[in-house]
Amino acid sequence: MRDYRDLREIRARFPKRIEEAAAIRRRRPLIGERDQLMIIAADHPARGALGVSGRPLAMGSRIELLDRLQIALARPGVDGLLATPDIVEDLLLLGVLDDKVVIGSMNRGGLQGAVFEFDDRFTAYDTATIVRMRLDGGKMLCRIALDEPGTAATLEACGAAVSELAGEGLVAMIEPFWSTRAGHDLTPEGVIRAINVGQALGATSARTWLKIPVVEDMERVMRATTLPTLLLGGDPGDTPDLAYAAWRKALRLPGVRGLVVGRALLYPPGDDVAAAVDTAVAMLEVS
Repeated sequence: MRDYRDLREIRARFPKRIEEAAAIRRRRPLIGERDQLMIIAADHPARGALGVSGRPLAMGSRIELLDRLQIALARPGVDGLLATPDIVEDLLLLGVLDDKVVIGSMNRGGLQGAVFEFDDRFTAYDTATIVRMRLDGGKMLCRIALDEPGTAATLEACGAAVSELAGEGLVAMIEPFWSTRAGHDLTPEGVIRAINVGQALGATSARTWLKIPVVEDMERVMRATTLPTLLLGGDPGDTPDLAYAAWRKALRLPGVRGLVVGRALLYPPGDDVAAAVDTAVAMLEVS
């Protein structure tokens, strides 16, 4: 495990190098040689959601997370990263984001377990910074809870962000959930409701992509939208083989444009990050 002494020194003495690294980063088209994308997600820590498969602080070490992210991003077939500014900036300084799609995570204010969890404030990236840092789009979590007043502000803010990103020609990635305090409604009906609300946010959906979980009856779920859709990997728990089988099947459905996976690949059973990433990449369709 590296100690990242140089990274710490740059952050302390030469913070301007972050924007300099962003200015020279080699960008790429959103969709490359394949019709489907493999994006590594790393925005859970900003919500205080650090647990993986029964380990409550698995993602608590930034040093270990950076080690794992660099392994994942270096694997053949990995197209990019979805993360908050702190993680994106570390990886920019480490020089590992050239030729990658980079999506900035925007609303991380609804901290896990907080009384204000459904008031999902935009506390991370905003559109202006996404543009200035030459990222490829912004992602927003949109939990819809009918008994939580904070949902209204979240919907309004997500709609505004979709409009702003589209105005800059950038992807707006929406992760909609029909939710309660007890958790997300992961029935097909719950996901379909969430999709229909999420895809209507903003003044245009021309640049909107969806990020949805893999649930039962995905064929019916995918009939709810014509938007490009990425599958949320989530935490597969103790049954990764079953999760992988479900991903593989869902990836063959019309409109599915790939995977966005974080914890399942960065902290897999046995801790072989490279093997877990390679398994996921192998599921994607070749154009």
